[in-house]
Amino acid sequence: MANRKLQITKLFALSSENRKFSFSLPLKQTIRIGKRDYEVKLKNDEKFGTYILWKNRKYPVEIIRSRQNKFEILFNDISYTFTVETPFSLQRMKVLNSKRDKVVSEFIRSPMPGKILDVLVREGSGVLRGEPLVILEAMKMQNEIISPVNGTIVKVTAKPNTNVMKDDLLVEIKL
Repeated sequence: MANRKLQITKLFALSSENRKFSFSLPLKQTIRIGKRDYEVKLKNDEKFGTYILWKNRKYPVEIIRSRQNKFEILFNDISYTFTVETPFSLQRMKVLNSKRDKVVSEFIRSPMPGKILDVLVREGSGVLRGEPLVILEAMKMQNEIISPVNGTIVKVTAKPNTNVMKDDLLVEIKL
């Protein structure tokens, strides 16, 4: 059997509002807006830090958070959250989301036994996908239990300074 490498030539960035932006690999130093191409440069120096140079103007950029394929950046003092997906992962996400539409609630369960250190959400509050819900200490490590969906917190069963077992219900989120 021949050893074949997966050749990915296109990636997608999905904003937190599920707007899709595609870009080709290898990355070029131009962007297309409408039918025009613009030259864009990513630069770094001691005086300005990291910035994007576009139309002879400097726009500061900083990665605030990154986790797996999810990023939060500060661009020109405005925060943006997005994920980077391959065509395969984008298609998988569409299939999972189509099945998820039938689900009314998402039940967040403890992935392991441990002690609840902090509950970061309240019943009735809104939550975004990727937002931390609970801090769980297990094996002397603090683990953030994050929301897999956007929704509203319906029920919080996790209480600080209590022990939980694997698969105990922590939070219920209405989609």
